[in-house]
Amino acid sequence: MKIVGIQSSPRGKNSNTLKLLNAALDGAAEAGADIESIDVVKLKIKYCTACNSCHDKGVCSIKDDYNSVLEKLLAADGIICSSPNYITNVTAQLKTLFDRSPLVIHEQLFDGKYGLSLTTAGSGEIDFVLDIMNNFMTHCGGNAIGGVGCAMAQGPSAMEAAIEKSREMGKDLVEAIREKRQYPEQASAHEAWRERFKYVILANKDHWTHNCDYWMEKGWIK
Repeated sequence: MKIVGIQSSPRGKNSNTLKLLNAALDGAAEAGADIESIDVVKLKIKYCTACNSCHDKGVCSIKDDYNSVLEKLLAADGIICSSPNYITNVTAQLKTLFDRSPLVIHEQLFDGKYGLSLTTAGSGEIDFVLDIMNNFMTHCGGNAIGGVGCAMAQGPSAMEAAIEKSREMGKDLVEAIREKRQYPEQASAHEAWRERFKYVILANKDHWTHNCDYWMEKGWIK
């Protein structure tokens, strides 16, 4: 079993969010998973240009580090997204990675994968940022098991508690994968999204060739 963690804080080794990610990955390793951490801040990932190459050919046309990251995510059983709160959002580095992933969303390539999210903030607005990352996982067809956040204004004890909770969540992520844990609400949301989005696929079938062929292979459209 492989768990990949995504680190997106520009503060690097000084990042409080990185402490949560390391704890979650340690927990996953203790539960028996192989782990890997990817620091997207250190990579060259350019902005999406909406060229539609991924929809037509199934491959992003931009030559940078994105495709290698995507390969690791697709090979993983579990994905941990982490980002500090930057103006009530994830960092630009993580958002850029998300924006380069329409193929993953259109073809639901995280189907069968599980994820959790981690964040820190100076004060509040923890849940909003966690939701952005968890929603990315579910929009890509995966299952989100939850998240951990810490408001730094609450002091060192709050951070210590968040680190310990992250470690336990890392273990739980492994257990969710092993038991193929079901989330009925998320499953219903996936089904409803496919029912809606099939009309978008059909409307663009002439120039979203790869997407359309994939949906036909999956039996989502006839």
